[in-house]
Amino acid sequence: MKLEDLGYTEELEGYRKERHLEVFDVGRVILEHKDKYVIKSNTAEYNAELIGNLRFTAESRYDLPAVGDWVAFSEYDENRALIHAVYPRHSMLERQAAGKSVQPQIIATNIDYGLIVQSVNRDFNINRLERYLTICNTSHVTPIIILSKIDLLEEEKLRALLAKIKERIKGIAIRTISNVSHQGLHDMANLVEKGKTYCLLGSSGVGKSTLLNKLSGKELMTTAEISAGIDRGKHVTTHRELVVLPNGGIFIDNPGMREIGVTDTSVGLEITFDEIVELSQNCKFNNCKHTSEEDCAIRNAIEKGELDSDSYANFQKMEKERAFFESSIEEKRKKDKNFGKMIKNVKKQRKQNKY
Repeated sequence: MKLEDLGYTEELEGYRKERHLEVFDVGRVILEHKDKYVIKSNTAEYNAELIGNLRFTAESRYDLPAVGDWVAFSEYDENRALIHAVYPRHSMLERQAAGKSVQPQIIATNIDYGLIVQSVNRDFNINRLERYLTICNTSHVTPIIILSKIDLLEEEKLRALLAKIKERIKGIAIRTISNVSHQGLHDMANLVEKGKTYCLLGSSGVGKSTLLNKLSGKELMTTAEISAGIDRGKHVTTHRELVVLPNGGIFIDNPGMREIGVTDTSVGLEITFDEIVELSQNCKFNNCKHTSEEDCAIRNAIEKGELDSDSYANFQKMEKERAFFESSIEEKRKKDKNFGKMIKNVKKQRKQNKY
């Protein structure tokens, strides 16, 4: 296997020479577990950890490796290695960490395509599709919507569902598949490009791992039987993992995510909801809140049926989340800065008292 088969590029090689990293080997992080990693090179896989300097000089989570990253490493024992540096990323998928935390969580890095998988049964939710689209658009990752389990839906109902999606979400490629009847799997296999990295996104039980197994022709990922009670597969994938398929495609499987909190995604929102952003330019007042103002272009479009009210409501909700995340991060930065000043003053005072 060549490094190019893992997605290595001329730009990365240029960075390696520019930073004089030729003394180290090159590998890609294929698995992450807390502060331990598995990296894959063109010759072997290694259990790896960070050198102390890299760990202690990291200012944030962004400075540490994630699944999909390219790293400079050295082998110190059989299949054991130390990570010395993280190469620049050309993309990074992230979300707001689940729960009350305002910390961002890196989903994966160096992604070319985000495969947004939703089953056509009870999991289907257009609002959630728009959230995943926003995450992809923020990182300039090309999104592709994959509707799974189409064997559970009559053809007429499937056509109606596709029409509903296309009416609200425009210009995004959509594929339909069934892991049971194998419908659409051949088209999916032809979609995959050698050397490109695909990240599977979606809730638990929608068939992401099963799809990966079908495309590879092997049981790469553990899957579970579908629950008869909820008509959905059980949650099995517990970590992010990168695998290379026989046809050369590079896939990252993810644990199911029902909470997709947005971070500082103003650019992503503008791309996902470009119609709303464009309409807002036609409002009478520049500071229009789109609630009760006179000659509001957005309200007029909703009243005329030219803009989907549910889509606008989803946009408003996500915009509020983005603003809250942004203000919370800024507040945290101020607190950290003030805390740093306090520690510095305490050290200075102790030094003065000593003498």
